Formats: sequence, structure tokens, C-alpha cells
Amino acid sequence: MNHQFIDTELDGFKLRFATEADIPLILYFIKELAAYEVMLDEVTANEEVLYESLFQRKMAEVVIGEYQDKPVSFALFFHNFSTFLGRPGIYLEDLYVMPEMRGKGIGEIMLAFLAKLTLERNCGRLEWWCLDWNEPSVQFYKQMGAVPMNEWTVYRLADQALEELAKKF
Repeated sequence: MNHQFIDTELDGFKLRFATEADIPLILYFIKELAAYEVMLDEVTANEEVLYESLFQRKMAEVVIGEYQDKPVSFALFFHNFSTFLGRPGIYLEDLYVMPEMRGKGIGEIMLAFLAKLTLERNCGRLEWWCLDWNEPSVQFYKQMGAVPMNEWTVYRLADQALEELAKKF
């Protein structure tokens, strides 16, 4: 497979955009992250859904991090839009680094790459959610200058509630 790698400052660590052949790997990383977050039972994604969403409909993008030619991390992101800025942003849905690779700077490199991509695409913001109990990640993000949006509460419609509201139209 012909991957276009992006070199990083960490010796042996390179980034690349995912291809269709990476779908099983992407699903594996999603499940690993969900297990870490104690939410594995909520994962309903499968390879077919990921193929349609990522490569047919192009609803999101994935960057894979490889250390010494072995996939060790991924970031899945998509564009959102700020009406206040009048510009798109990048929303980071998931960032995962394999446990044995943490502490080497891989997460920071991946976020730095996404920050650069945000600027290159003339986006106004790079945003993500973090679980409140995940103190190591909270501290990691704050060290990079990220600011929690404490005055905002996330609301979600899903499953039956989503279906019921949709019926009203």
C-alpha cells in the first residue's frame, strides 16, 4: 500500500491519513478508546458503517500515527462551523495513543499536527470534549494551552428521543 507519510520530530514516528484498508485498524482503536473510557458497550460502529461514513460520504477524516512502522495512535476529526467567526473549525472526536506508547510525546505531536491543519484550512478553532474524570488528559490539554468551556453544557438527542422529535416534523 502506498501511504504518504508525514515526518515528525520524534524519531521513528510518522503520521499519515487513513485509507480504506485502515478500516479494521480504525475500528480497533475506537474500541480500545471506548474500553479505556468504560464505554465499550456503547460502540455500535462496524467496518461497513465506517467505510460509508469515512470514505464514501467523507463525513470525517482519520490520521494514523505509526512508530517504527507500527500503528500506535489515531485521531478522528471533522469540520464544524462557527457562526460567530463565520468560519469552519475542526472538531476532534477521538484521539487515542496505545498505553505502552504514552509519555513519548505522541499525543502532543498529533494535536500539533491538527492545530497546523486547522490553520492551513483557515479554520478558526480546534475543539474536543474530554471526560471530567480523565485527569491525566485534562492536565495534558491544559499544559498545551487548551481552555475548558465550563460555562457550556453538552446536550444530546439519540435513540428514541431523536426519533420522537423527528416525527414532529
